[in-house]
Amino acid sequence: METGRVIGFCGLVCSECEAYTATQSRDLEALERIAAVAREQYGAPDATAENVRCDGCPGETEHKVAYCATCDVRSCAVERGVTTCADCEEYGCERVSRFWANAPGAKETLEALRGFGA
Repeated sequence: METGRVIGFCGLVCSECEAYTATQSRDLEALERIAAVAREQYGAPDATAENVRCDGCPGETEHKVAYCATCDVRSCAVERGVTTCADCEEYGCERVSRFWANAPGAKETLEALRGFGA
């Protein structure tokens, strides 16, 4: 894994997410834009620059954006103490497989970590 790349438990690459990069660079204007998109396109009327901040899924702060804050894949991985789902003895379980249906790139990332992909 290259330096600076942050991978969520599920395989999403946090460091490629706009909320993550804006938070890390302390870019308030970008966070405001992200909040506006969340309000207008995703029906999140309470989205603000403050509550779209994200330090990445594996980060230990409470700053998690949208679905990451309540993600059952994340909570399971934290409970199991794994770095990513690729490290779990039940890799490919129903919980993470359901998630991959909407994020196939996440599966590819985890497959690569397991040595099955590029």
